[in-house]
Amino acid sequence: MSQPKQDQVIFQTTHIDSPIYIKEQKGHYQRVRRLLSSMLLCLFIVIPFFQYQGQQAVLFDLTSQKLHFFSFIFYPHDLLLFVFIFIIAAFLLFVVSKKYGRVWCGFTCPQTIWTLLFVWVEHRIEGNRAQRIALDSTPLTIKKIMLKTTKHFIWLLISALTSLVFMSYFNPVMSLYTDLVTGNLSSTFLNWTFFFLVCTYINAGWIREKMCEHMCPYSRFQSVMFNESTSIVTYNNERGEQRGARKLKHSKPAHLGDCVDCNLCVHVCPVGIDIREGLQYQCISCGLCIDACDQVMARFGYKERLISFAKTVRQTKNTAVIFYTLTIIALAIAFSVWLSYRSPIELTVIKDRNTLYRQLSTGQIENVFQLKFINKSMQPITLTLNTTLENTFSISGGNSITLMSQQSYQKTLVIKSPVDYNTVVKPFNFILKDAKTNNVVLARKSNFHALSHTQ
Repeated sequence: MSQPKQDQVIFQTTHIDSPIYIKEQKGHYQRVRRLLSSMLLCLFIVIPFFQYQGQQAVLFDLTSQKLHFFSFIFYPHDLLLFVFIFIIAAFLLFVVSKKYGRVWCGFTCPQTIWTLLFVWVEHRIEGNRAQRIALDSTPLTIKKIMLKTTKHFIWLLISALTSLVFMSYFNPVMSLYTDLVTGNLSSTFLNWTFFFLVCTYINAGWIREKMCEHMCPYSRFQSVMFNESTSIVTYNNERGEQRGARKLKHSKPAHLGDCVDCNLCVHVCPVGIDIREGLQYQCISCGLCIDACDQVMARFGYKERLISFAKTVRQTKNTAVIFYTLTIIALAIAFSVWLSYRSPIELTVIKDRNTLYRQLSTGQIENVFQLKFINKSMQPITLTLNTTLENTFSISGGNSITLMSQQSYQKTLVIKSPVDYNTVVKPFNFILKDAKTNNVVLARKSNFHALSHTQ
């Protein structure tokens, strides 16, 4: 089969092999981004240190299969929690995207935060953009080896700290750092820590913008979220063209627009695009090109915001945003209701799998039930166990249960029918009550099975 000619290739990704040298930029959007990044990084670090009633407030305990969140403890059967959270988060992302484009990517995405943190380190060690380009183009020298080694060492150190902080969400933070100092960390923990260290180092140090361009699914479906009323990073063609170089403190040539063709908007872009070529899916709406362009406009005495967050048309009513907002409110209400009615006690009733029922020599029918209790609260509780069966049924196994905080408990309950009982299936409920208040905590349905004497 013949190979396709070069001019027949209909898609070719730019910058796929060449590195992008990001120029450090100051300005309004850079300050906002750094403020948000600093706040999110601080939260990421300090949240595991929050304590609630003597325990870590936020902890994914994989060994016990529990999620601790302040006064709440969630188990695998509480996965509806994550369904609500993920759906609400998705619709929040839809609302933000519909209004402001990919600002999540540019200001709060972990990939962007860590990438620009690594770039900040790179700038401090290897120098500005021009110096980094020159350094990479020079032959290998002692100075170059020392600079590169220092940079990668700091990158690995940041990656190691990031990995340890991330693992502190899955392992009690105080014991984690104590075991780290004493060298008592388990091999499993070390393996996972090393795995996340490598992921952070590769993603933020090497992959960088390739993650945003080629791996992140959001960059692929974002186009369906945009419309004419979405505020996106836009270059004002009418004002900027015809672009061209000119001298400072000289009048602008009549045939030229405001764009001085300095390419600073390209040099500061984390994904290396030229916003003057129009909207591109790689754009993460970080606003750094706006800061760079405003800086140049100020030097030449031109009006700022040649590049800005702008919308094509102004709409007084955005139906999609209204729909997304109402959906978020409805989901938040449903989640709140579910959380308020969620019982702190879990009861699972399992019939004896070996024998559905037994007929005794006395003429009674016996059913055996396995009951599993879980106290999902942070407080001990004493419960009384009753059924809705008539008093003629006898129950052995005790009806008082004391559960400590987060305790699981199993017990076997034997229920016997009256003599000559002949109902094949009798539905009934197990009732759990708080021993102190006598309030019903929860009820579970079950069935009493027997052999019909009329058959």
